[in-house]
Amino acid sequence: MRVVIAGAGSVGRSIARELIHSGHEVLLIDQDADDVQSSRVPDASWLLADACELAALEEAGLENCDVVVAATGDDKANLVLSLLAKTEFGVPRTVARVNNPKNEWMFDSGWGVDVAVSTPRLMTALIEEAVSIGDLVRIFEFQQSQAVLVEMTLPEDSPWAAQRVAEVPWPVDTVLTCLVRRQRAIAPSPDDVLEAGDELILVTSADRERELERLLNPAAIEHHEDDDEDENGDDD
Repeated sequence: MRVVIAGAGSVGRSIARELIHSGHEVLLIDQDADDVQSSRVPDASWLLADACELAALEEAGLENCDVVVAATGDDKANLVLSLLAKTEFGVPRTVARVNNPKNEWMFDSGWGVDVAVSTPRLMTALIEEAVSIGDLVRIFEFQQSQAVLVEMTLPEDSPWAAQRVAEVPWPVDTVLTCLVRRQRAIAPSPDDVLEAGDELILVTSADRERELERLLNPAAIEHHEDDDEDENGDDD
């Protein structure tokens, strides 16, 4: 897979190293000469240029690119690059970094963004995941498809603890993509048995989140609904 990453700062370089380690071809673009130092990621290709200029993207060969990652520290630049990658070069997949959470609403298919990654949102999700068992936590949203990546640590009183994956009546458009058990990631099969304490990583649609949480942890949903009724009740 050929990946072009705009933004050769610490974020872009870290992504590049991981992709190269996985055997992918990577080109890093940045207009800051201080950041464009091939010794930092020697196995990547480098281009000193403005990733918002068509001439630079043509030089980068975006028409032969599988994924573009807009990882600069400037939200405007990340949006412009994503839009150009989609509309001018037909790049199949765009991933854009959101620096300011207030701008997150713009990072959608209208700007050519397939996946928006908000570091504050991701950090919040990870914090919530670390302290919450039985709560469904949204990690991020795939803008183009409106699917969401969610996580839940299966509580002990879940009706599906000690049940096979195939026996769980997953909601429509929901896929269990990974099980994390005792710090080990498992690609789930239909015969795998769920255990209390398993971290379930799932892809679902935004309108199925509530249904999924009710399925896996009905006690929590009932508790939330009782709280909502108390808050909405009439004052004496």
